[in-house]
Amino acid sequence: MRLPERDSFWWPVLAGAAFTAAELAFVSPRMGLSWDEVVYVSQVSRHAPAAWFDPPRARGVPLIVAPVAFVTSSVVALRIYLSVLAGIFLVLALLVWRPLRAGWVLGLAGVAFGGLWVAQYYGPQAMPDMWSALGALAAVGFFARYAYADGGWGSLAGVLGCIAGVTLVRPGDAVYLSVPLVLSLLVWRAQFVRRLWRLAAAVVGGLVAGGLEWVVEAIVRFGSVGARLNGAAAEQGGFGMHFALLDELKALNGPTLCRPCTVGYRQPELDLWWLALPVLVALGVIFARAVSVFGPGPGALCAVCGFCLAAQYLFMINYSAPRFLLPAYAVLAIPVADGLAWLITGSPVRQSLRPPLAALVGCLLVLQVVSQHLVLDHEAGGTIAFHDDYTVIVSRLDSLGVRPPCLVSGVQYIPIAWYAGCASTGSAGRPVVLVPDGERPPAYARKWHAYRITGTTVLHVTAYLP
Repeated sequence: MRLPERDSFWWPVLAGAAFTAAELAFVSPRMGLSWDEVVYVSQVSRHAPAAWFDPPRARGVPLIVAPVAFVTSSVVALRIYLSVLAGIFLVLALLVWRPLRAGWVLGLAGVAFGGLWVAQYYGPQAMPDMWSALGALAAVGFFARYAYADGGWGSLAGVLGCIAGVTLVRPGDAVYLSVPLVLSLLVWRAQFVRRLWRLAAAVVGGLVAGGLEWVVEAIVRFGSVGARLNGAAAEQGGFGMHFALLDELKALNGPTLCRPCTVGYRQPELDLWWLALPVLVALGVIFARAVSVFGPGPGALCAVCGFCLAAQYLFMINYSAPRFLLPAYAVLAIPVADGLAWLITGSPVRQSLRPPLAALVGCLLVLQVVSQHLVLDHEAGGTIAFHDDYTVIVSRLDSLGVRPPCLVSGVQYIPIAWYAGCASTGSAGRPVVLVPDGERPPAYARKWHAYRITGTTVLHVTAYLP
């Protein structure tokens, strides 16, 4: 079998196809919806009343899932749809960079990002992080094309559209992406003098276009933008300076949410790639000219944007989750690929030593992908077992006569309510309170009938019905 040419667009396509295949194979399409996913999906689903849409969230994810969620409540259909869509968008985001990087380098970038367990785990999920990541990768690519490769109006439109897309799914990420892009125009103003204002206008225009709905909703539902921001800050434990870098390192191999992050370091030997990441980025920035005629500029831009995207989660919140860093990983994949490409082809070693060096880099990549799969298998297996309990509980509630219209409260009430077709907020319908074993029900339910739910593996609860 003949490999594609070095600059062939097939390299990014193969990376995207492998990513989708891994999502479908290793993150079971039957994995149930999580709490956060139900909040997003229920906004456009006809299966159950919409869950409370709290202040920090944005409406981009409901728009993404709407084509499937509005038509069917099938979780399998939604997972397959999102897996394929994530692979397609990864390919498109990488192809944005094709005028700036060779096809095989972009393929490396795709493997570096798509091989991460957290990317494969969240690609098929109705969560904002993957879409923020791919939008950021494309936005920086269009920005660099206009700035370094004499891109035309299409590149400007790409900047505006991608920034708007990131803002729709995760406004905070959009701000931390836009600031370094605009500041880069000031730092490199001699090179960008004719294009500065157009690029700045495209970035700001994207923020405005993507954030307009969020602002209007803040005024209509929460009273003002300030009130919504205060509500979001309260829900996140307060915005401010928090040293969460060590918490992110603890959560690197799971759990998927570390709040409060009191766990120890799990499988620390698998953390080495995270510690090597800044080194590879630095190599990519310094030696980018060895793999691209455009030199270190685009790679340096990625490095700055990537670390700014990471900074908000490493230093400004008091808990951690591996998915928070997906946008940073996506953008940093370009200088990482530059660094790997330099090690393979551009490093100052004898010509006879380059094949074994390339083989060594390839072996390290394979080792990284395999180690990431071990983490993915553990996390996906635990999540599937946890979410399977939802269907067991719903089946038991149905046998007790809990059917729409109904209202569920208590432990994990939002996903369980959605599976049962019940409301999770409001007052209409027959109520049921789910209480973890060993805990007392709320005062108003203490004289209700108690029914122990059996057959679950993780969630052990008792249902209280009037």
